[in-house]
Amino acid sequence: MKTKIIFLNSIFYIISNFSFSQNPGDSIFFSPNIHTVKIYFSQANWWDSLVMYKPIDKKMPGDVEIDGTYINSVGIQFKGNSSFSKDSLKNSFKIDFNEFVSGQKYDGLKVINLNNGASDPTMMREKIFLDFCLAAGVEAPRATYTNLYINDTLWGLYTLIEQVNKTFLQNEYGNDGGNLFKGDPYGTLEWLGSNPANYYHSYELKTNETENDWTDLVHLTDEINNTSSVNLYDSLENVLNTISWIEAWAANNIFVNLDSYMGSGHNYYVYHNTATNKFDFIIWDVNGTFGANKHFGMNISQLENLSILFIPPSPSIRPLNKRMLQDTTYLNSYINTVCNYVSNYYSNAYLDPIIDSLANLIRPYVYADTNKFYTNQQFEDNININVTTGTNVIPGLKSLITNRRISLASQLATYGCLLGVNDISEESILEIYPNPFSETTTLEITNWQNQNYDLKIYDVFGKCVYQSKILNQKSLILNLNLPNGIYFLQVKGNNFIQTKKMEVIK
Repeated sequence: MKTKIIFLNSIFYIISNFSFSQNPGDSIFFSPNIHTVKIYFSQANWWDSLVMYKPIDKKMPGDVEIDGTYINSVGIQFKGNSSFSKDSLKNSFKIDFNEFVSGQKYDGLKVINLNNGASDPTMMREKIFLDFCLAAGVEAPRATYTNLYINDTLWGLYTLIEQVNKTFLQNEYGNDGGNLFKGDPYGTLEWLGSNPANYYHSYELKTNETENDWTDLVHLTDEINNTSSVNLYDSLENVLNTISWIEAWAANNIFVNLDSYMGSGHNYYVYHNTATNKFDFIIWDVNGTFGANKHFGMNISQLENLSILFIPPSPSIRPLNKRMLQDTTYLNSYINTVCNYVSNYYSNAYLDPIIDSLANLIRPYVYADTNKFYTNQQFEDNININVTTGTNVIPGLKSLITNRRISLASQLATYGCLLGVNDISEESILEIYPNPFSETTTLEITNWQNQNYDLKIYDVFGKCVYQSKILNQKSLILNLNLPNGIYFLQVKGNNFIQTKKMEVIK
């Protein structure tokens, strides 16, 4: 089963320093490098064939080279719904190593996905969110980056996403014999009656297709919708891994991923785990995180202030979330999960260094991508601020984190969850120099107000490693004996709390 790790200042780099038991995909997803994928088609009309094959879900033969390893006779097809356009050169791809050569794999994987970032000027939304899921233990595929070439012509930068299939199930759960359903196009988990055929248009069965037995999914929706309130908890606990559901729900809400079950009602898998005889929930297709795929007519402010109890305007069509919020035990579990995630992971103090590291890594590849959907300036701007494209406004990564956390803090406070480390202010009054430093640095409060301040320093785990009182001083020298690493210095006055990132290098 896949190893869970800690979400530090840049998971993309730090993963490579850990030792993992070798599971399928570990080499490709736990590498700190940008991969190189080259697709070769021998057919002159390969583009037209890919377009023609997409609606009939047919794969086209081709060859692939990945980081110098050549694989013959693989299946290749366009993928995506809103991200696909026959008029766009930069479409997403699915590569199936097993399609034409039985048992053929790369790094133990039968299938990989190359996503085009159609909704994301930064090309970081999927990577950041899926790395968060990996760190927090939320069931989801892994992500990395690749530069794509087709017939030796540079095609652009893509996110390389793990496929949710039997290989994934073995990695996660140690079994793959149960039914795997994809909630697509609108898997709202409503009760549609006892006839399994009623569910065929809302879900896709991805395993055990020959048997085509949907009775377990029908039973799940029956328990969700038709169980009395007094028996709901016991009934759900018998059929659903409710922890996996609540964790994914909390993650989607915090990161404003409305193109999910809690919003549009799709983009997820449920797996009938044969070891537990319960359904597990798996996140899928997260390019709309950080509010990129907006729904229900919301503006940026409404996205930033999205209620942690959000249910779409017609709540009857999201019966699982609606009913769980009506149960005190599930409500408390959900609030506690949101509180935990926001306290430990969701702040500028934690996420800004990750964003900056990823931006520095992919920037040369983004700039070289002539098929991308957004300009270089939009890439740079959307890291920090909102970007307008036509009639669409895409939230900035850092600005959304800042404003979303303020809203989350206010909402959580009503449930007794008081957050710790605060955001890094856009107009910081703190100066640290030198920074980075070895042992000694100077702190200066540029807007000194002739008062005493509380000083605390946190490591990347959120642990307070140093604290003191600043007694009526505008500046002071800090003699710190801290290990190498990233830290966050917090100063609290009578009417403000501000945080500044600093780095110790010895």
